[in-house]
Amino acid sequence: SLYLLLATSLLCGCASLDARPSFNEVKHAVEGCTGYTVKWNQNTAQDEAVRKEVRRLLEEPLRVDEAVQIALLNNRRLQAVYERLGIAQADLFQAGLLKNPVFDAELRFLEGSPSGKDPILEMSVTQGFMQAFMIPLRKRLARARLEEAKAEVTGSILELAARVKVAFFSLQGLEQSLDLERGILHAAEASHEVALRLRKAGNITSLDLAGRRALYEQSKLDVASAETAVAEARERMNALMGLWGEDTQWKAVPRLPQVPEESMDMTDLERRAVASSRDLSILREQMRAEAALAGIETTELVFPELEAGAASEREPDSSWNVGPALAVALPIFDWGQARRAEGRARLRRFWNDYTALAIELRAAVRTARDRVINARRQSDYYRRVVVPLAEQISLETQLQYNAMQLGVFHLLQAKRREMEARRGYIVSLRDYWIARTELEQILAGRLGRSPATMTSSPSDPQMQA
Repeated sequence: SLYLLLATSLLCGCASLDARPSFNEVKHAVEGCTGYTVKWNQNTAQDEAVRKEVRRLLEEPLRVDEAVQIALLNNRRLQAVYERLGIAQADLFQAGLLKNPVFDAELRFLEGSPSGKDPILEMSVTQGFMQAFMIPLRKRLARARLEEAKAEVTGSILELAARVKVAFFSLQGLEQSLDLERGILHAAEASHEVALRLRKAGNITSLDLAGRRALYEQSKLDVASAETAVAEARERMNALMGLWGEDTQWKAVPRLPQVPEESMDMTDLERRAVASSRDLSILREQMRAEAALAGIETTELVFPELEAGAASEREPDSSWNVGPALAVALPIFDWGQARRAEGRARLRRFWNDYTALAIELRAAVRTARDRVINARRQSDYYRRVVVPLAEQISLETQLQYNAMQLGVFHLLQAKRREMEARRGYIVSLRDYWIARTELEQILAGRLGRSPATMTSSPSDPQMQA
């Protein structure tokens, strides 16, 4: 029987320690639903090729997809997440192994015999017999934990991609807003200079001059605030993309993309979100792991110890007695009732969490859909109505100024309102792409945090609608 146990241990422990097949499954899943490539940095020759690809992408102004690709290749926190696969794979390997056999030896001297003469030597080798029966349950638990790790890693990749998109769209919006603030500052400066000349000529009051100066000084502060917001947004992007040193000198495409003419496919969103959810997949694997763990714990409580092996004893006359050895714990007091009840309670808790998450997921995808639709409508309204109207007012004011029917202050005020309308359009574009990112993230399988909060920074007053 000892040989049978050893053979079983060898057969069950032949699982590989290589986690690359598990990572390849994650990689194919990510590429299938997002189109992005992911690499696991394991100090191989391929790592240098990845670094060259990152530098190549940084040479040209970045678009959002290129920024996401850099982050997925270069973010060190994501690389650390991949190590969960190695840990889970090692646990699966370990689950297929028997514990090492226990060697026990005793040496006793007979009373009255000369020291060192005719001792009794007892030796035994035992192996935990229950371990062989527990291997399938332990491997079932380890496989469930490995599947859970793969789902968590996939979810982390999707969440990072969404965070990068949100941060990038925010950066683009802030840079466009900065350009507008500088334009407003230029107009306020011109207004202040005109007011100074008119005041010297005695054509306006000191109050009018002070009002123009106040607008000018406030515009300076607004530009400074916008520059700070842009700098902070760039540093958030540097952190997400894992960049430092000279690599931080990259440039982004300066303008947010326009809302595409074709809207997103909004059919059957709830079913698609539930079917692709990595979060639900994690809970399913946790329930499987919990069921396997409950079986292991119950078996170990009822039969905590069952060991078999061989024992030998050398008698004083130097003869040997050899025979089998068996050790078993008697399940007299604890039959595992409490642990089974605890396991059932944990499974019910997981099931309730699973059901609640499915409900929350359906609500989240409906909310994200509404945000996309409303942001699209607002952006379209700004593009078709608000901005053209502000431009028309500026043009008509310019014509009347040329005809000397309106003063320069009216013209500058019209230009300022036009720039504010353009800033509102920029905000609506940014909100659309952030809302779209949230919906795409849910449909790709990750609920996570709301992408609007993923930049982990206070809201910028310059970018509020």
